[in-house]
Amino acid sequence: MDSVISKDMPIPVLISMTRHGAELARRLIAAHDLSWHARTDSFDAGDVMPDHVFDKTVPHIQDSFAAGFPVIGICSAGILIRAIAGQLADKWAEPPVISIADDGSSVIPLLGGHHGGNMLAQMLAQSTGGKAAVTTAGDIRLGVSLDQPPMPFVLADPSGAASIMARLNDGAPFRLMSDLPDDHYSGIAAAWHDWLSPMSRQSGIKQSAADAEISIILSLRPQPSSPHALVYHPRLACLGVGASRHCPPDEMAELVSGLLADHDLSPHIIAGIYSVDLKADEPAMLELANDLNVPLRFYPAAQLELETPRVAEPSQVVFDEIGTHSVAEASALAAAGADGVMIAGKRKTAHATAALAISPDNVNQGQNSTPRGQVMLVGIGPGQSAWRTPEATAMIRKADELVGYHLYIDLLGAIAADKPRADYALGQEEDRCRYALEEAGKGRNMAIICSGDAGIYAMGALVFELLDRDQSDGGVSDAARRVAVGSAPGVSALQAAAARSGALLGHDFCTISLSDLLTPWEHIENRIHAAAKGDFVIAFYNPVSRRRRIGLAKARDILLQHRPADTPVVLASNLGRPEEQVHYRTLAELEIDEVDMLTVVMVGSSASKCFQRGTGKAVYTPRGYAKRIDENKHNT
Repeated sequence: MDSVISKDMPIPVLISMTRHGAELARRLIAAHDLSWHARTDSFDAGDVMPDHVFDKTVPHIQDSFAAGFPVIGICSAGILIRAIAGQLADKWAEPPVISIADDGSSVIPLLGGHHGGNMLAQMLAQSTGGKAAVTTAGDIRLGVSLDQPPMPFVLADPSGAASIMARLNDGAPFRLMSDLPDDHYSGIAAAWHDWLSPMSRQSGIKQSAADAEISIILSLRPQPSSPHALVYHPRLACLGVGASRHCPPDEMAELVSGLLADHDLSPHIIAGIYSVDLKADEPAMLELANDLNVPLRFYPAAQLELETPRVAEPSQVVFDEIGTHSVAEASALAAAGADGVMIAGKRKTAHATAALAISPDNVNQGQNSTPRGQVMLVGIGPGQSAWRTPEATAMIRKADELVGYHLYIDLLGAIAADKPRADYALGQEEDRCRYALEEAGKGRNMAIICSGDAGIYAMGALVFELLDRDQSDGGVSDAARRVAVGSAPGVSALQAAAARSGALLGHDFCTISLSDLLTPWEHIENRIHAAAKGDFVIAFYNPVSRRRRIGLAKARDILLQHRPADTPVVLASNLGRPEEQVHYRTLAELEIDEVDMLTVVMVGSSASKCFQRGTGKAVYTPRGYAKRIDENKHNT
């Protein structure tokens, strides 16, 4: 499958919905690297079983597509189209989508034909014995997708490809050109010619060196844009960089730009940026990698020290400081491999160094390096997939391992079925955050799964508290402190409760946790008094437990000193789940025995109202529009 889609693209998801589809799925996964997802009770037991099982087809397709997985559905094209139609936004970023008839007779690339979809469809059709219904003109007429070159080639200006491909389809002659020197590049040049060779065999496609109006160029050098040329660059170069702490990003960018310009090299030849792992959180490097849109990876100092015999300018000062005689040159050479060649030696500024090496074998490029690890704080909402954001789904898919309370991970269902997981009990919050951070410090992507929103009474604050402490003061290791941290917002319980009951949060509100496990009760009580005096709508989290039975009663009694007895109260539990319950009470009617740890207790302000509708009760907190409404009433 590596020859079909980018090595950076995830393994395609193969979705079956019937027993006939399951039979075909087993044939396909035996021939290709695919992840098989099957609808519950749509397959028989066998030697090969699905990687995932799901209940609801459309949400599962949507989740897979939103997470960036190529989707192969053994189903009608209409099912796939209707499932993903609302998610279409960027053709350059969206993964391929392919429909396969359950007898394998037709394989239809619906999306992403030029992003591996057409070639994937053709490979699948060979396995099914059917026909790939490729409809993109370039693939049919030219035999190749000029706007989607295989690795390691990159098209410098994709925007001009469509018009040139149209002219080639109409019979415009072309010529192939390359400025790659013979040394170190013969294999790459041969691969480029092999990729384009179908064009020469297609009827009506003219290759001519004399009168060609279109040039197809392979180059290491920057080339001006032209309506008559497609320029490709081989991504073979390994950029090694070093920097002092807080190096200005502009300084590093200008250093690299100058290094490339002085050697007449295009930035498109850079396949990755490499440095010592002590610099994993250096902003200048992170920004450079983002600007060049290439991976950033790291080596330990001891590994870079092994490259010292090949380094042109070793530094004793650098060795004394971090344990290696070189960073930029050593990183470039380590990434390029044993056969790598330095093509742009070290250049330095006041705060940065850079060097460039070529890897003749791009397959082994960056071997033994590690990326910057990441901790992803994933708020999954109350648990149902419809309330989980696409960003949260993408983080779950990206994760190397899921960490969290076992119930929260279980709520993810099939989307997490193939993921390694580290389950922790309630009360082990610090343990799970430490584990995630330390594993991320090894270059892994770790997802901490949180109910609701990760930043609201969940693991977000604890992660940052551990990062804020030195290791000697109870914090995490230096490697863990250098990891990236991202957070996907989730639907919080108070939002869900408000939505289900009306609009109780229509005006100022606050949240208070009644758990005194980590916060002294006197502090909690002070906050209740303050919220009561301020007349806020209050959402009480962690209202009771088996041993905590009096806190909510005390809170009720405090609020009754400031608010009417008929103040509306909402008791909401298991929100978004089949066991969901929403009850309406008054403040005076609030009974502790009706509440458990899965309940959010929401108490209105003195202005909040509850009224009866035909479909049941509704609560809301007016924001002050009554004056305008009354004025308009009198003016009409």
